[in-house]
Amino acid sequence: MSKRVRWRVVLIVLVVAGMITGYIAMGYANARREWIGPGKPSLSEALRKGVKLGLDLRGGIHLVLQVNTADAVKAERDDAAEQLQTQAREQGLTLGAVEFPNERAFSVAVTPTTDEKKLEETVKRFLPDWTVSTAGGKWIFTLKDLARRQMEDNSVSQAVETIRNRIDEFGVAEPLIARQGSDRILVQLPGIDDPKRVKDLIKSTAFLELKLVDSGPSADRNALLSTHGGQLPPNLELVETAATAGQREQTWYLVQKSAVITGRDLKNARPTQRQLGGNAVSFFLNAAGAEKFAKATGENVGKQLAIILDHRVKSAPTINERIHDQGEISGSFTPEEANDLALVLRAGALPAGLTYLEERTVGPSLGLDSIRKGVSASVAGALFVFVAMTVYYRLSGLNAVLALILNAVMLLGAMALFNATLTLPGIAGFILTIGMAVDSNVLIFERIREELRGGRAPKTAIENGFSKAFATIIDTHLTVIISAIFLFQFGTGPVKGFAVTLILGLLISIFTAVFVSHTIFELTYGRRQHIDALSI
Repeated sequence: MSKRVRWRVVLIVLVVAGMITGYIAMGYANARREWIGPGKPSLSEALRKGVKLGLDLRGGIHLVLQVNTADAVKAERDDAAEQLQTQAREQGLTLGAVEFPNERAFSVAVTPTTDEKKLEETVKRFLPDWTVSTAGGKWIFTLKDLARRQMEDNSVSQAVETIRNRIDEFGVAEPLIARQGSDRILVQLPGIDDPKRVKDLIKSTAFLELKLVDSGPSADRNALLSTHGGQLPPNLELVETAATAGQREQTWYLVQKSAVITGRDLKNARPTQRQLGGNAVSFFLNAAGAEKFAKATGENVGKQLAIILDHRVKSAPTINERIHDQGEISGSFTPEEANDLALVLRAGALPAGLTYLEERTVGPSLGLDSIRKGVSASVAGALFVFVAMTVYYRLSGLNAVLALILNAVMLLGAMALFNATLTLPGIAGFILTIGMAVDSNVLIFERIREELRGGRAPKTAIENGFSKAFATIIDTHLTVIISAIFLFQFGTGPVKGFAVTLILGLLISIFTAVFVSHTIFELTYGRRQHIDALSI
């Protein structure tokens, strides 16, 4: 064996051994994360866990959510109106009633005693993102388009991070949480044991608002409006109570539109036990929220404060004294519900509500069935290819078979090392890779046959066959790899899985079809001085 062939063999052995070792090592690492039994995972368990399985193979849930960005804009509008009123009081400015014509605008009435020049300076200093117009004795504030778009974008980004924090605290392994388009979020949670609870956790948007109560509760909406001439005032809104077990009729509260604080002011939350029994959730405010809360509760002792969660009144306790930086959400919670609500609030209240556009649940048995069918298809396809190559190309076909086996082993190892996720389309990419690898061997073998028919000696035919087919193999593989890169860049979920498998498989097939096959030919015929014929 020549020195060149010896180094080729050593390189192949090292690469294959490295891939196998990497697969087993990643398998142990993945198995240990989920291992609950005594001792450490077995080798068979490590071999099963070497490659991560996607949602369609492992089972789990798939959700597409839409962020209601108007909620975030509305919360910003309320904060701006509150800030303007606070600054006006501190500077001795007299302002009239505040009204809210839509979610991105509010108006403030001015009086003859209002120093409008001073008000204009206050607006420029504290509300730079708002445009101002005047009409009918009112100053109308509208959020600028650039600020609104930035706020909507931030609300979606914050929602992605909030959902990720919730899922991480819940302990779901290897979730996929990604933004889609301008206002949508994709959530995939593979291999979960309790899909209902996780879905409830995500669906609990926990958009928290604390608002002062004007009147209520009442089962008759008209009775609440009767004190205002039967019309809903522009600064008030009707909010229904959250449904409870055994509740027969719906009740309503008439509350201020502008919230005292929202979930954005929260610092922490935890489940607690009430003194008289029952479960509750205590929440703690950041510095800015505590200042607003203390001011509002100090000025409204004796009034009710509605705790509104996801646009439903959870409770409406009476303010007995000034409250600074903490409060309590009470209700008919089970211990698990109180724990989940605290988790949701602690992980971050969403800046806006969510609408669920798509929901799919994939059972583990369906995923297991897909794996069986995918593996069966791969094995059957490989066996047909092996038989066809052996029958058509004789002993040279066995060369191709060995290269294909190494191709499959190395592809699994590469997917494990790159921490890639295997999906059902990924299995299709795996099968396509086998076809591309066979195509490379066919190109090489046909080139060798042409050289033999042209009267070349067998060794020369082998060298010419590999060298002449190399450029064609590179061209065909490179064009497919470029297409797969675009699929990976712009695709989502399973499409990316297909692209990753295809890219890795094509790179490996170049190595096996050109380098490994050539080395096998040299091992077989290299030491012979004279070769009468090739078995091809």
